[in-house]
Amino acid sequence: MSKRTAEVSEKQSPMERLAAFIVDKRKAFYLMYIGIAIFCVFSSGWVAVNDDLTSYLPDTTETRQGLTVMEEEFVTFGTSRIMLDNLSYAQAERLAEQARAISGVKSVEFDNTRDHYIDGAALFSITYEGTASDPVSLEAFQKVQALLEGYDVYVTGDVGDSASANLDAEMQVVMLVAVVIILLVLLFTSHTYMEIPVLLMTFGMAALMNKGTNFIFGEISFVSNSVAVVLQLALAIDYAIILCHRYTEERERLEAREAVVAALSKAIPEISGSSMTTLSGLGAMCFMQFGIGRDLGLVLMKSIVLSLLAVFTLMPGLLLSFSSLIDRTHHRSFVPRISAWGRLAVKTRFIMPPLFVVLLIGGFIFANRCPYAYGQTDLTTTRKNDAQIAQAKVNSTFGRVNTLAVLVPQGDYEKEGKLLRELEAMEETDTVLGLANVDAMDGYVLTDRLTPRQFAEMTDLDIEVARLLYSAYAVDQGSYGQVVSGVDSYGVPLIDMFLYVYDMMEEGYVTLDDDMTETIEDLHKQLTDAQLQLKGEHYSRLVLQLNLPEEGEETFAFLDTLHGVVKKYYPEDALLVGNSTSDFDLSSSFGNDNLLIGILTIVFVILVLVFTFQSAGLPVLLILVIQGSVWINFSFPYLQNEPLFFLSYLVVSSIQMGANIDYAIVIANRYVELKKTLSLKDAVVESLNEAFPTIVTSGTILASAGIAIGLLSTTASIASIGVCLGRGTLISIFLVMGILPQILLLGDIIIEKTAFTLKARLPIQSHTGLMRLEGHVRGYVSGMVDAEFSGLLHGTINATVAGGEVSPQEGPPALPLGKEGVTHE
Repeated sequence: MSKRTAEVSEKQSPMERLAAFIVDKRKAFYLMYIGIAIFCVFSSGWVAVNDDLTSYLPDTTETRQGLTVMEEEFVTFGTSRIMLDNLSYAQAERLAEQARAISGVKSVEFDNTRDHYIDGAALFSITYEGTASDPVSLEAFQKVQALLEGYDVYVTGDVGDSASANLDAEMQVVMLVAVVIILLVLLFTSHTYMEIPVLLMTFGMAALMNKGTNFIFGEISFVSNSVAVVLQLALAIDYAIILCHRYTEERERLEAREAVVAALSKAIPEISGSSMTTLSGLGAMCFMQFGIGRDLGLVLMKSIVLSLLAVFTLMPGLLLSFSSLIDRTHHRSFVPRISAWGRLAVKTRFIMPPLFVVLLIGGFIFANRCPYAYGQTDLTTTRKNDAQIAQAKVNSTFGRVNTLAVLVPQGDYEKEGKLLRELEAMEETDTVLGLANVDAMDGYVLTDRLTPRQFAEMTDLDIEVARLLYSAYAVDQGSYGQVVSGVDSYGVPLIDMFLYVYDMMEEGYVTLDDDMTETIEDLHKQLTDAQLQLKGEHYSRLVLQLNLPEEGEETFAFLDTLHGVVKKYYPEDALLVGNSTSDFDLSSSFGNDNLLIGILTIVFVILVLVFTFQSAGLPVLLILVIQGSVWINFSFPYLQNEPLFFLSYLVVSSIQMGANIDYAIVIANRYVELKKTLSLKDAVVESLNEAFPTIVTSGTILASAGIAIGLLSTTASIASIGVCLGRGTLISIFLVMGILPQILLLGDIIIEKTAFTLKARLPIQSHTGLMRLEGHVRGYVSGMVDAEFSGLLHGTINATVAGGEVSPQEGPPALPLGKEGVTHE
């Protein structure tokens, strides 16, 4: 190492030495990223994707507890509701018989009632032999589809549901659209054409790393899996753009290597500070009771961190490697100066803030009246997939199905029967099903207790054989003491005795005539299915079909009534489970989550801003503008009378506050810096000019990504997030560019009074004519000057003067300069 190099190295700051190390070891970083990329290509397939939002409900909610019980104790067979249009009843009946004969199909409900046939439209309610994801059910479903090929068919149900596959395909299209939009935006706002491939390579690596490391969570939600890449692109590409612009500035006066080192050393603190507000907003989501917030928050926070890593360690090397191409592909900037807009902002400084106050109050009122939806049934999307079209067609023709399960402690059939009869009498229930109301034979239900004589008469069994069976059953059940006083008075539930008789037949202890043997065998299959669905180890399941919408005040009020009815028979341990209860639990947790996330987001962001600006007043002004944009954004659902998926509010309000605040920070930073040497009005105008390229680039990308998701996704929850994010970003841009400058002007006294470091701002001095200048001058002296001055000046000055003064002088003007820069004699 030469002496000069050693001296330069000693003069470098720690940040510059770190930057130099990253740049000089770029080939090692290339090898590292190649290895990471290969690993992530394989590991991206390791993560499990969860399609069920209810699994993220808190463990304390009734729905989550009930779903856990049902998963452990009951079998829920896969089902399909398939509607065929434009066919006769005879055709439909023939197809139903053919469907019943398909292997893997358990039953097909179809008859000549309006529940199944209306004006040429037939509805098949099909139950399969396995669960919705069982290969037996899927294979049978495919055979049913083949049978109905050629007819006007509308398929709904949980078997063959390809929502995840559809969502993945949609997000690939969204990603492609987003990339095209980003290319167009970067072509418009970039300084050189070659920087665009560098930006895309950097982000591509960051996105691949994020997707390839999701497996560390074991399982992520379909929400996180689908929108994370697009949101990462929209939220984090700013960081690469900042470094790229820094490099372009440094390259004007330095060689390529030194320019990259200088740009990186300056960009690391700037980008890290900018990312903190975004991370704060995402971090607040992790405190939601509803687990989807933590899931999405962690995935997106990881995406931001990995984006920073790629920008800091991969992109510098790419800039240096492609520096010659970057130098040769410069083009003029297409981003115009917006001085006219800045001057308009100055002129309207007494008009726009009062209008903003009105908007703020209106937004607060309307946003708090926003109609939220907690299920996806009532939500609409711009595009609809085949499943949604089919669901709408079936619902409009035959009505919706709202199923609710009531889980009660198992063992007391008599009590279950009383509860079932009371539930059947309620106006809100169409059908009620439980073991205690399933017909068996001769007017008996499965849970009726029959004596040996009643059982013998029903089955044509010899009375003595029946008594022996009952005695053997009592011994088997350890209740022989009950038959000591007389077996004829011993009653056994019909379902239990039928199953016991079947076991005795299988073991050869009992022989019945052919007809009864066939009957018992048929009953055994039905009883086994009934037990699997309705009788668990600790709970019995009662299944209700409600004639109420999935959610709403009427439905939620009925759930309270239903709880009261069930508690009359089961004061403890009874559970209600269904889409309606899930929506009710989500609505109950939403209020707390909304308040918690709102407070935490604002607190986290304010803390970051306070340390950034060393002021208490400025962060409040910035938060006020962005919070106003959040309220205005969520006024639209109320004004349009359209329900908003509750998750959209929680997710988008956090992202909007955490990410869009950066636009306000960009303007505020420049304003605080420029007002040291310019008048407040000029500082506002110049701040808007300098901040506009950054805001238009970032804002256009984020808004476009959100709008693309909203327009192209057919999943209501995802589309809702996209629409709100796109609209919210546009509102934030408008407020930051059209309201914040005026607020900064009028609120400058607050900013100054609440600054932690009280530094008197030097006044701007304006003079024209002959004057003596002494001291450090920064500003405009018939052109920008930033220098030590001592001498006479004839002209115009509009600048600060530190350590000296400006003294007007009397005398003749100075002689003009000649071509060689000397005065003429």
